[in-house]
Amino acid sequence: MAEVDKTAEPAIDKLQILRELVDELYRFRDHYFETHSVEEDARRKTADVARETERTLKELEENEKSVQNKAEFLLLKGRCLNVSPTYSAVAEECLSKAVKLEPGLTEGWNTLGDQYWKKGDMVAAKHCFTGALQRSQNKVSLRSLSMLLRQLPPGEHHDAAEWGKRVLEGVDMARQAVQLDVTDATSWYILGNAYLSLFFSSGQNAQMSQRALNAYAQSEKVDRAGAECNADLHFNRANLFQYEEMFGKALAGYDRAAALDPDWDEAPERAKQLLEHLGKVTELVENKGKMKAGRLRTMLSDLNASAAPGPQLGSPTGCGSGNLEPRTLSSLKQGHNTGVALSGKVVFSLAPTGRVAFTFGMVDREGTCTAVMVYNTADSWAVMIGDTVVIPEPQIKQHSVTHDRKAFEFRSIRVDSPLLLVVNGKTQKVQSQIAVSVSYKPNDNK
Repeated sequence: MAEVDKTAEPAIDKLQILRELVDELYRFRDHYFETHSVEEDARRKTADVARETERTLKELEENEKSVQNKAEFLLLKGRCLNVSPTYSAVAEECLSKAVKLEPGLTEGWNTLGDQYWKKGDMVAAKHCFTGALQRSQNKVSLRSLSMLLRQLPPGEHHDAAEWGKRVLEGVDMARQAVQLDVTDATSWYILGNAYLSLFFSSGQNAQMSQRALNAYAQSEKVDRAGAECNADLHFNRANLFQYEEMFGKALAGYDRAAALDPDWDEAPERAKQLLEHLGKVTELVENKGKMKAGRLRTMLSDLNASAAPGPQLGSPTGCGSGNLEPRTLSSLKQGHNTGVALSGKVVFSLAPTGRVAFTFGMVDREGTCTAVMVYNTADSWAVMIGDTVVIPEPQIKQHSVTHDRKAFEFRSIRVDSPLLLVVNGKTQKVQSQIAVSVSYKPNDNK
């Protein structure tokens, strides 16, 4: 990094030189992997950034007396310390003094908001970002508020309506940030996060999923090198890929996030859980749940005896009305099969681990086995081996995933809610479903 030239003429604007010095520190942090190897240097990044921070701080302090604008100098010192992901009491003190000396210092309010956020004082952080926005319409305040609204502690009564309102406000602010500068990759990424949060909090609307993916793609388009090195982007998008059953892309995203941030345990843990789940499903589908031949024949006999159309093939809530034509797996096409229903016997059941869906295997009356992935299930909901399950208008998908020299091939049926199933002739109670939640890192670069 460049150092301040102490032999320069007095006419040179020292404040501008120091600004460039602090800006260079942020570039070093944010574009670290453009000049360093992910494989060899990822674990060194934190120490390298800390070393550059110390160097920059020393340069600032050595030139303090040459800067006449005290507020601007305190802002630079606060920004320098704010490059760390952890809270700094010195940074808070510098920034607080800066905005007191110059209340119109928008960047000072935004950086002070960052410090309060890292400190865990969400209310004070919101006050800073809101105050900055009142002084100047700017993208940093807007996107910070977009993220913060989704992290504020719940109200006294944990009001779902209030949470939904916050999510919508967050989306709106992220949109405004993008509109102020459509070339800012960070703003596009945060808009993607806002849509991701809206997707998982509002019934998994496919349109919101696509908008999130589009925003992430735009972030990559604007700054491909930066997006490629954004561990949070890869992790958050992998969560969405997993939910959309794009398992290969999900695994690649988790792996990339883990490589970029080796100290972050959640990304490799997610990849491990997903790989283990895919392995179990592949094996159990292939072996029909390792069911003994005699018991399997008995189950199929029971299924054939009840295969005639009847009340159990009616449509649960959300599947339309009228009777559905009973079908076997061999007669179904990939994608959504309208006007038909598939019935089968449960031959294995896998409780969800981490964020994977509740998965069970079923055989139809021809003895063909498939996996069934049920989303948004309450902890208390399950199906048991031997249960008869009817799936109205099944969504069929053929999976072929290769990752880390491992291959997984199986067919599955996606069910977005247990309320869409009929189990042993009964529709499922509303308590069987729970609103989905997702873990993601909404405060990138904080």
